[in-house]
Amino acid sequence: MFKPETYSGRRNVLRTEVKSGIAIFPGNVEASFNYPANTYHYRQDSTFSYFFGLNQPDLAGIIDFDNGTDILFGNDVDMDDIIWMGPQPSMIDRGALVGIKNTSPLAAFESYVKEAIANGRKVHFLPPYRGETKIMLSELLGIAPAGLKAAASEELIRGVVKLRSIKSAEEIVEIEKMVDVAYLMHTTAMKMAHPGIVEQEIAGTIEGVALANAGPVSFPVILSMDGQTLHNHYHGNTLVEGRMLVVDSGCESEKTLYSSDITRTVPVGGKFSPRQKEIYEIVLNANMKAIEAIKPGIPYREVHMIAAKAVAEGLKNAGLMKGDTDAAVAAGAHALFFPHGLGHMMGMDVHDMENLGENFVGYDDETVRSKQFGTAFLRLGRRLQPGFVLTVEPGIYFIPALIDQWKAEGKFTEFINYDKVESYKDFGGIRIEDDVLVTETGNRVLGKPIPKSVADIEAIMAK
Repeated sequence: MFKPETYSGRRNVLRTEVKSGIAIFPGNVEASFNYPANTYHYRQDSTFSYFFGLNQPDLAGIIDFDNGTDILFGNDVDMDDIIWMGPQPSMIDRGALVGIKNTSPLAAFESYVKEAIANGRKVHFLPPYRGETKIMLSELLGIAPAGLKAAASEELIRGVVKLRSIKSAEEIVEIEKMVDVAYLMHTTAMKMAHPGIVEQEIAGTIEGVALANAGPVSFPVILSMDGQTLHNHYHGNTLVEGRMLVVDSGCESEKTLYSSDITRTVPVGGKFSPRQKEIYEIVLNANMKAIEAIKPGIPYREVHMIAAKAVAEGLKNAGLMKGDTDAAVAAGAHALFFPHGLGHMMGMDVHDMENLGENFVGYDDETVRSKQFGTAFLRLGRRLQPGFVLTVEPGIYFIPALIDQWKAEGKFTEFINYDKVESYKDFGGIRIEDDVLVTETGNRVLGKPIPKSVADIEAIMAK
């Protein structure tokens, strides 16, 4: 946790964005996976944690914009709780940790909200994403679960996005700690990526690295020789010489919930073949050119296009694309090989604040999401500001089903050399991802440098 002043300061800044009424922040409850007492690892709601800091279930918070008060709701433990969990801080003590003097039993949360409604006050809430929270809000507010997303407060959403998008120095420290753990995860995977190893062995080992050094993984580990499937969570393949292994993983702080998200792609066995090296260095060039372009004021969609042109130009030099590079990218022909966005915001959520609505986080009135295949999947398009933390993750993928479809449709034949592309349908995919801070003058790649040049990857895999 941070100091109490951090949380009270955040709540006070929110008061400059939301002018009246109350904002309610239900914390997450425990979630069972096969019977009530056997629960998943507990994970607090990120926005609750951002404003109220506490990582325990069965809490709720209210920021009252009309009278300037903050209230924390939760129950003190009894002897039955102490037997199973040990002594726990009182609610008064918990409130002091986050700069709140007003605490009440959890049952008083419902009474406070219903009284506000009865008095005609505006009740602001964020879109819920868990079933338990949807049911609770539905009963409390008298809104059908299916209508909660539409009824959520846009004023509160915009205020929260504005605050959480700019990372403070102490937040950046937390993120950077998680990138340093990701260094251990990825270098461990590199050293294990040899023929005969089952993917599950590597996936399980690096998840253990996360748990041993920080906390849980920040999203389910993506690790596969079938890297052409962008979010492949199947780990049953046995590694084979001549294939590439994509590892996309990061970890999350158990205490503060800040995360990392790194991707590296390595040759099984530790040596790039000439064909692998050629495609790999196209992706690496796109990654480095994109990072070089990051600075305050530049729209991230423009950075995405810089990466897309680097991919298209590299593939043209490799004989897989042809024609005018700018025209090919403008038409979207590059998306056969690079069918996703360059990156996304990152912080307490690995896709930061995605539950609030991707367009609120990544777009604005100036920058509207593209409808073109590939570019439409760009999660962050708006102008960058100092304090943004984002991912840079270009890739090249040879997806047989997509190649077959586009070829059958005669799509972009002026830009794509389908005859040569056919010979790459067994290749898989390559992605290279770093976590980057936008600074006042440019950018900084966060954390200990994780090997990504051909020479550095081959060197560490030889150990």
